[in-house]
Amino acid sequence: MKDQALDDMDIERERGITIKSHAIQLYYNHSDGEKYTFNLIDTPGHVDFSYEVSRSIAACEGALLLVDASQGIQAQTISNLYLAIEHDLEIIPILNKVDMESAMIDEVSDQIIDLIGCNKEDIVLASGKTGLGVQDIMDAIVDRIPAPKGDPEAPLQALIFDSEFNSYRGVIAYFRILNGKMKKGDKIHFVNTDNDYSADEIGVLQLNQIPQKELSAGNVGYVVTGIKTSKEIKVGDTITLTENPCKMGIQGFEDVKPMVFAGIFPIENEDFEDLRDSLEKLQLNDASLVFEPETSIALGFGFRCGFLGMLHLEIIQERLSREFNQEVITTIPNVTYFAKTTKRNSEKFLVNTPADLPDPSLLDFVEEPYIIAQIITKPEYIGSIMSLCMDKRGEMQKQLYLSETRVELTFHMPLAEIVFDFYDKLKSITRGYASFDYAPLDYRQSKLVKLDMLLNGEAVDALSALVHRDKAQAFGRKICSRLKDLLPRQQFKIAIQASIGAKVIARETISALRKDVTAKCYGGDISRKRKLLEKQKKGKKKMRSIGNVEVPQKAFLQVLKLDT
Repeated sequence: MKDQALDDMDIERERGITIKSHAIQLYYNHSDGEKYTFNLIDTPGHVDFSYEVSRSIAACEGALLLVDASQGIQAQTISNLYLAIEHDLEIIPILNKVDMESAMIDEVSDQIIDLIGCNKEDIVLASGKTGLGVQDIMDAIVDRIPAPKGDPEAPLQALIFDSEFNSYRGVIAYFRILNGKMKKGDKIHFVNTDNDYSADEIGVLQLNQIPQKELSAGNVGYVVTGIKTSKEIKVGDTITLTENPCKMGIQGFEDVKPMVFAGIFPIENEDFEDLRDSLEKLQLNDASLVFEPETSIALGFGFRCGFLGMLHLEIIQERLSREFNQEVITTIPNVTYFAKTTKRNSEKFLVNTPADLPDPSLLDFVEEPYIIAQIITKPEYIGSIMSLCMDKRGEMQKQLYLSETRVELTFHMPLAEIVFDFYDKLKSITRGYASFDYAPLDYRQSKLVKLDMLLNGEAVDALSALVHRDKAQAFGRKICSRLKDLLPRQQFKIAIQASIGAKVIARETISALRKDVTAKCYGGDISRKRKLLEKQKKGKKKMRSIGNVEVPQKAFLQVLKLDT
């Protein structure tokens, strides 16, 4: 046993955040003499991991609403709370960190009462540090949250809510039994993938996996079937018995659509298959990651990956490096657009990469995704936040005072503007006193252009980006100056250009390395030196016309760093 026992990833411990939901079973001896079994799931709070929350809510009867007494209610807490209320979960409000000097117990209690309409005595005061109120939370779970319903004698019906890959045992599926029983050695059937397996081992999820002979309705556990390929198990699938199947699969949780797309390429092309295996194993553990193969002239073979947000992208990159030793290059992230051409009878089509966007002369319009952004902060930061959001093409919708010291701002904003550095800037201008949450809204027409980066007139596809016309010049200049610093000098002059179609909007030049060809001339007529310099000039011109500029991997890694 150790601190943060459930946050077992290095990244979770370092950053102090929960990335992956963790299921665990506890036993509790209540004061009425009964022994209760608790099946709990610890879920993330960040908006980028809302998929994990939606899965947990689909598998649970109740939720503990944990609010920090020193900070008050956060924006993402509100969106997760509404998700739980929609699924009719029993909510137990808990005020944590009440032992801190900065705790605002009465003020935050009033916020909770306004939000969910409970009584003040329903709120449990607790402290994870001192253990205050833990007993009250346990009693509240027994008293307020209903026991799971389900018929142990009905045909087996179990929902897969998570899975993981083990090098020795294959894919391990985590499930919740809604009806029926599962025994060790049973022949089981996966409804969606239509495959049959043998339940080689079943058990419950405590700090370790504890094998059992039988699990019945209401219980949560794991099953080892010896499956070696990750595609054979889908999160949200239903497990039933081969001999006595249930009539229909369980309606699980909705698929969450990725919001941000980026290309992930191995540094060495021979690592392509290893990268595919690593992504498939990661997808088992994080079903919100989607990917498909793609090729790039500059970077070779790789994958087009979809993420729920920029933090999600960063975490996947980090996990590939730490858990699978895969060092990768990530292209400039972008979101999904819809485009329509001027051709007759042309229909709207999806644009996932800059290469998908047609030539400007054929383009009728482009639609980009908008989101509804919810920011909760202190009143003194309203001006700075409004300036930031307006700069990111945001439209103010409403301003609501939750209390004298907390205000909620709502904006409509293009998703492309928040995927880069919006969250970091928001935190720095508010000194951390702002919480941010967003939800997809709709698609709106926008002045988007494809920005190409040219090296000596040749386009580098991996550096192309889709940007708003008003910001294209500044973005192009930034990348040009960055490339000028990073590219090695050659024997010939290199022109670095940013262009929209045929129009160049930014340029930098890397001067040629120069050999002193006149070093062998000792005195004599000036025409001898001039002759040698003219000969060198001709050679450089020819070199430039046939010279191919190699972009080193280090330059890609630097230019495509997320802060661009």
